[in-house]
This record gives sequence, C-alpha cells and structure tokens, in this order.
Amino acid sequence: MVQYFNKFLTNQQNISSEILTVEGDFDAARLEVLVSCMHQSGMDIVSESNITGSAVVINQCDKSSYCEMLTKNGRARMFSTTARGLTVSRNEAIRRSNAEICLLCDDDEVFEEDYESGILKAYDKLSDADVIIFKMTNRKPSFKDKIQRLRFPKTMRVSSWQISFRRESLLKSGVRFDELLGAGSGNGAEEELKFLCDCEKAGLRIYYVPFKIAFVGHSGSTWFNGYDEKFFYNRGSTTRYILGAFTASLYALYYVVKKREKYKGSISFACALKAIFKGIKDNKIYKLSKQGS
Repeated sequence: MVQYFNKFLTNQQNISSEILTVEGDFDAARLEVLVSCMHQSGMDIVSESNITGSAVVINQCDKSSYCEMLTKNGRARMFSTTARGLTVSRNEAIRRSNAEICLLCDDDEVFEEDYESGILKAYDKLSDADVIIFKMTNRKPSFKDKIQRLRFPKTMRVSSWQISFRRESLLKSGVRFDELLGAGSGNGAEEELKFLCDCEKAGLRIYYVPFKIAFVGHSGSTWFNGYDEKFFYNRGSTTRYILGAFTASLYALYYVVKKREKYKGSISFACALKAIFKGIKDNKIYKLSKQGS
C-alpha cells in the first residue's frame, strides 16, 4: 500500500490595518500551514520556511498588526499579537484559518518542495482521515514505513510539527489545543499528546502516512532547560492530567528507567523518580483547569 501511495504522490482584538496590497481574489485554500512564531519584524519566515502555498502566521510580539503577502501558490497572512503561549497561538491560527486542511508548523522548519501536493493527495486517498501524521525528513521515524491508523499509546510518539487535520472535523468535534499546556504555560509540554487524545476521544480518525514534509531545525527550546527536578515534576503533572493517575504512574516508571542515560549526568535516578511522582500526586494542572471552569 505504501509503495502504491509513494508512487501516487511522484483572541486578538484591534488589529491594525497594516495590510500589504495584494491583487486578485482568493478563494479559501485547500491547505494552509499554521505557523507559530515570536518577535518577527516581517514576513521573511514564510520564504525561509519554503512555504509555497497558503499560510496563517501567528506572530507573538509586542504589538497588534496584520500583513499579508503572495506566495508561489497562495497567500500568507500574518497576525501579530501581544498574547503569549504556544497553544494560544495554535488555537488562534485555527480560528483564523479558512482552509479545508491545516498543517502545524514552528519557526524552525523548512518544507520540502512537494509538501503541498503530497499532503493533499494523502487526504484525497484517505477520505475517512480526520487527522494525518506525516514524516519529517531529518528525524528518525517513530513508526513502520507504511500507512496505518494511530491510536493511544502510539500517539505518544508524535511531535506537533507532524500533525495535520481537516479543519471542519476539528470545528465539529470542538477539539482545540489545551492552553494549560505547552511552551509559555509554565506547566511543561505534552500539548500534542493531549490534542491527539482529545481527537481520539471525540471519534476522529488518526492516520500516519510516511511522506516526508519538512526538515526540522535544532533551535533552542523555550521550555526545556535540561533534565532537572522541574522537568520531571512537570512530566508527572502533565501525564497525570492527560492520562489519569494509574496510567501516568506506569508511564513514570517506564520513562525514568528508559531515559536514564540521558539524564544521569544532571539528576539522580532517585531524585527523578521522586519529582515525577510528586507531579503526579500534586495533580496541579487538573486543579488549575477546575479553577478556570
């Protein structure tokens, strides 16, 4: 099936009116790349990322403004905002998009030349797919090289830049990114796992397609500061929030043993285990969610 497929592929207010004049009428794009970035002074990120089609760029900075530009095959629209948080940015991009299919993107990706056609053909072929996870050019694959349905726990291996979805499926299901998670939240990451778990709970069908869409850079993380107590505490806290106490506890034991070679120079096994279980016990994010409800 893969061989056949590979052959077949051969809340922002007061926005100012700083709009770059673009000639021509634009229908809703089939595919839009949803870019989350910060402190961009212009729209260079579009060409630097090799975005050749349509895009929605959410630029978190110190002003509110709007601009747009033509690309080779579409239009890129940048919304600058003073809001903060990666998941806030993701949700704003979903709200601003008018495309049939959306693809998540960070500011350190460079797309393959044929990313548009490959993604669209994948959705045409998998007509029942609501979410499709793609392959990254320079990252070790997490799945076998074949088209397959993904369910938990396989979705724990997915990174946000692999995720695409039918926008209408998301709108109908009510699934969005949880704004208590992700960079800028202070609660650690795992926002993509929560998103995919929520998609699965809502009955959305998730597929993996081994089509390479982009290179991912190695820019510094805005939330990862090393394997310290805070990291393990947040890991316990996020997994408890997403998976529940029992599954999170099993995962904690697995994680602390599995990742020992990576963190042993920074924190002891005992301290890592203590911190991750303290995060599970405190259940901080769940309590925050109840305060906001």
